[in-house]
This record gives sequence, structure tokens and C-alpha cells, in this order.
Amino acid sequence: MRPLGNTLITGGASGLGAATAEAVAAEGGHPIILDKQHPGNDMPFEQVDLADREAVERAVQQVVVQHGRIDALVNAAGTDACGTLTDVSADDWEKVIQVNLLGTAAVTRAALPHLRSSEGTVVNCASTLGLRALSDATAYCASKFGVVGFTRALAAELAGQVGVTLLVPGGMSTAFFDDRPEQYKPGPDAKLNAPEDVARTVVFALRQPPGCEVREMVVCSSQETSWP
Repeated sequence: MRPLGNTLITGGASGLGAATAEAVAAEGGHPIILDKQHPGNDMPFEQVDLADREAVERAVQQVVVQHGRIDALVNAAGTDACGTLTDVSADDWEKVIQVNLLGTAAVTRAALPHLRSSEGTVVNCASTLGLRALSDATAYCASKFGVVGFTRALAAELAGQVGVTLLVPGGMSTAFFDDRPEQYKPGPDAKLNAPEDVARTVVFALRQPPGCEVREMVVCSSQETSWP
């Protein structure tokens, strides 16, 4: 199995990103977190707004200066703005696209020369709502459908150079839903995966040897309502 090495994780201060950072560390890897918020631990951390492409480029370069190389990238950061297209402000709607899709592309672009050198792996986090559209989720669906298309095209583009995995998780028990209006929070009977369980599948993809790739994974509760 491939050693994990220096694994750059966006959104690593909370949710799936934090669970992935813990899972990487437990497997002997060296997680490095990119996030707007401090992770609250002693893991290496660069503070950055993923909606700011130039700041992303500076943060990735700083990681290379401090740590020497990048062996893997996990794009786990994400945000949402629930409501109909006319109810969500244009700024909030576009912020979802900027973070979820353009931020994923920006970090990947900045890290790519280093991932080529290390023959590394990228795991991009989409969503079951990147495959199935719902009302009042135009921003999130647009961003995650975009991540699906971006990742599939990237896999074709980098075949034989860098491993590329598309992760399609269902709902998880994280703080992601905390700031939503009540009508958009999971109900009391919702079946949600633990982020730690999903993180283990990310590590599984990262540990595949060069030339062997897990191209796509759907990881959800067996009673996930948005899959299939």
C-alpha cells in the first residue's frame, strides 16, 4: 500500500475534513490543513479563504516551503446556501460556487505540479446531490454537479500521472447543517453516516499503489434518501 506522506486537506478544521485529517494521522501520514478556521489542534495549518484564488496559491506554496512536498490532496471543504434561486442572495449563491467548485479547482491547480512529482492522489468530495437535483438547492447542486464533471475530466487528463478519486458522500453527522433554517435541517429520523466512517474510505483511496485507482466511490447510509 502507498504511504500517505504529506496530505493536504481543505476544510480540515471540521466535519469530514477533520475526520480525514485524524484518519490520515492514525495511518502514519502527515495531514496539513487549509481552512478559514483553526482546527483547534497542533496539526500543520494554513488559514485561507478558498474563494480567494490568489490566497489559495500562496497557501499551497507556503505548504511546499514548509513541508517540502505534497503527496496527496483531499478537497473536503464545502458550504451551502439553502433556498429557492430568488430567495438566496446573489452573493450567497455565488459564494457556494466559489468555495465548492472554484476553490476545489484552485487548490488542485496549485498543488498539481507537486502531485505530479510525487505521483500523488487527489480525492475530490462531491455529494449525492451532485448526481441528483433537489428543489431549494440550486447553488449546492450546481457546485457539486460541477465537482463531478471536473473530477471525471481531471481523471482523464491525468491518467498515468496523478491518481484521481471522486468521492460522493451522502449526509453525514457534522456541523454542516447547524446554521441552516430549521426546514432545511435533517429530520429526527434522518439516517446519516459518521464522518469517521467516510474518512476511512478516503484513506483507502489514498493508499492505493501507483497505477491502481479508486476512480469513484458513493459512501452513504444504507437508508440515504438522496441515493439512488
